[in-house]
Amino acid sequence: MSESKAWIAGTSGLKLTPDEIAFFRDERPWGFILFARNVSEAAQVEDLTAHLRDLVRRDEAPVLIDQEGGRVQRLRPPLAPNYPAGSALGALFKQDEEAGLRTAWLLSRLHAFDLMKLGVNVDCLPVLDVPVEGANEVIGSRAYGKHPEIVTAMGRAAAEGLLAGGMLPVMKHIPGHGRAFADTHHELPTVTTPLDELAEHDFAPFRALAHLPMAMSAHVIFSAIDPKHPATTSGKVVEEIIRGHIGFDGLLMSDDVSMNALSGDYFDRTKAIFAAGLDIVLHCHGIMEQMTAVASCTPELSGKALERAQRAIQYARKPDASDEAEIREEFQRFFEAVT
Repeated sequence: MSESKAWIAGTSGLKLTPDEIAFFRDERPWGFILFARNVSEAAQVEDLTAHLRDLVRRDEAPVLIDQEGGRVQRLRPPLAPNYPAGSALGALFKQDEEAGLRTAWLLSRLHAFDLMKLGVNVDCLPVLDVPVEGANEVIGSRAYGKHPEIVTAMGRAAAEGLLAGGMLPVMKHIPGHGRAFADTHHELPTVTTPLDELAEHDFAPFRALAHLPMAMSAHVIFSAIDPKHPATTSGKVVEEIIRGHIGFDGLLMSDDVSMNALSGDYFDRTKAIFAAGLDIVLHCHGIMEQMTAVASCTPELSGKALERAQRAIQYARKPDASDEAEIREEFQRFFEAVT
């Protein structure tokens, strides 16, 4: 049995409130996730991440962030430069494959330099979604390209850059968000594409990188597999596609349980996520009433979920000996080719 419950929590601000301190101490999330509202200066973020780990009494507790570059980047100047989006890296790959792959690795290595010193040890990257023409822009420029081969190669390089810096990567959004014609923050999209086409196009990058330790689910219905439930709450998608066809046996976490793509109250949403076979539920907003509902029906981490969580932590490497200044200089030199 674990000392943690199977959830990842957000927090409301720059420092923990007395209510949050008592709540996290009692409800023992496996990990935490930071957003721009949690970030001001380096010392403040260091204090916050240290406090979170102290509350759950685990030095290795994961602290996650979405630090992709482009419009999805929680750390901004002066804590981190404004980095390019995945599509810009993909454009470089089209000009020069070697330069594109190297730049994807370099950017992830820079993310690790920026984040690890603040106590953040998991980056929700790479984005392995493969957009199609006309899809909602919720993915858009975040993707490396519109061809699964490019997304696979660039996603692999990005994941390796994080691992080289001592960070854990999270693939998103498994089994693929690229065909969604709606923004899952606001509504539930349905994809009607035949299964064989999904397997060849959408699922391919996840299958190629199924060895990675963590993945985040897509709040998307794939009607060819399960016409009623999005992947996040579909036992059929989880068992037959994510665990089966894709072959991913790492830690499977939900996308944010707060998103309006999911139906029901927070208790019902959380129960449905675990019933589908996911290992961890993610709650991002730091709203106490919502967190209380999520935590109330979240089980202890145990069994296969605990094994996967432990394997994910053990997947982390000691940071390599890269020099930060040299990495920044090399990244800038490569990236000037397209900017």
